[in-house]
Amino acid sequence: MEIVRYADRSDRAVRVGVRRAGRVSPLAGVGSVSELLRLPLAELRGLLEGAGAGAVGSDGSVGTDGRSGSDGLDESQVLLLPPVDGLTEVWASGVTYERSMAARVEESSQKDAYQKVYEAERPELFFKAPAWRVVTDGEPVAIRIDSGLDVPEPELGVVANAYGEIVGYVACNDMSSRAIEGENPLYLPQAKVYAGSCAISTGIRPAWEISDATSLDISLAVVRDGQTAWKGETSTARMHRDLPTLVDYLFRGDAHPAGAFLATGTGIIPEMSFTLAAGDRVEIEVAEVGVLSNPVVVGKEPLAWLVDALSDPFAREVAR
Repeated sequence: MEIVRYADRSDRAVRVGVRRAGRVSPLAGVGSVSELLRLPLAELRGLLEGAGAGAVGSDGSVGTDGRSGSDGLDESQVLLLPPVDGLTEVWASGVTYERSMAARVEESSQKDAYQKVYEAERPELFFKAPAWRVVTDGEPVAIRIDSGLDVPEPELGVVANAYGEIVGYVACNDMSSRAIEGENPLYLPQAKVYAGSCAISTGIRPAWEISDATSLDISLAVVRDGQTAWKGETSTARMHRDLPTLVDYLFRGDAHPAGAFLATGTGIIPEMSFTLAAGDRVEIEVAEVGVLSNPVVVGKEPLAWLVDALSDPFAREVAR
């Protein structure tokens, strides 16, 4: 099961629902994902497990218990949207894997800063994107026009509710300009926060359906001209920090009344000789959680449709 946000092609309304076996059923009375993230974990779990998505039969059919008022729609009948909305923010963690620390030391003019944060009790956390700027599977990610060394960063994303409880997981791509951050660590916001820098998979996988989030395989492939130009893999088992601690630090200094998404850092970073280019496709998979496939564009202009999508979700189709 996944929590999804979608636009119905029949009436163009944006709804929140659950996806099972390729079918999407609405959650009655739920207007946004941020509403769900205002609920305590136990209440959210009870709502989803009692939702009228129905049981999935062995033939893939989906029934209903009458509470959702729908047998569900085939995915082709909806436009899947990023599962983040309203006042919910996306944040990110840095230097949480040894590979990430080594790569930052390699690229940076201030090498000891990354070694220190890797070893410190306090993690590196930074703001990544407001809800409206997030892209999802099939939509483009971008590299800055004023950069020259750019990489995807495949990460497990934690979804926390307003109480700081981990309620779900997503696959994330925390796009990064290594050239800009490497010039000076204080340029981190420019290296990390820009149009097309944050991609999240289309569904939130409930936390209680993941047996062990500390041992999930993560893979990355960059496809260029039909060939794999670079690939790598890791596991959350190699993470230097634990997930509850990262979330705890995120909530220590601020309130998140509509919950928050937190990308938990990457253990897959290409060598300094590799950089993304326009026309590449980034393929990411976090086992048991989700996938992302995104073409790469350059600059903010190819992401101009994000502004139009604020009022018309189907404006997103121009980019898919």
